Amino acid sequence: MTTPADAKRAREALDQRLVALGPPSRYAPPRLGWVRAIRDALGMTAADLAARMGVTGPAVRSLENKEMDGGARLSSLRRAAEAMDCAFVYAFIPNSTLHQTVERQAGTILEKRMKRVHQTMTLEAQDGEPVSPSVRAQLEALVESGGLWSDRATRR
Repeated sequence: MTTPADAKRAREALDQRLVALGPPSRYAPPRLGWVRAIRDALGMTAADLAARMGVTGPAVRSLENKEMDGGARLSSLRRAAEAMDCAFVYAFIPNSTLHQTVERQAGTILEKRMKRVHQTMTLEAQDGEPVSPSVRAQLEALVESGGLWSDRATRR
């Protein structure tokens, strides 16, 4: 299992690599999908691509349709890319930094916990601010705990 320190190092390293890619919107597929767009731009028919891939023309059209509906296999997309002299790239590009995603999740957990504490204190006629470390320290402790993504994290 990954330790919280290992996760932090991995997060920092990936954030540095991924920031250069820019926003995910840069990689939105063309309206008819990448296979069809590249094939058309090369002036290649479905039969031409099929011959280069060692499949039939209908198999190429099926791949193009599956790509558009999200059902294409990565191995098939890789074969099509190679047949068109392209590199196939597969990546997850975060909508914000991984660090921000982790901090946002810690904030969500902390907010839920604080609401429960406040409700309990109100029910026990102890309404007032609980004595606790700073919010930043609590967020850091949550992040370091390594349990941000389980259901248990929000129930404590």
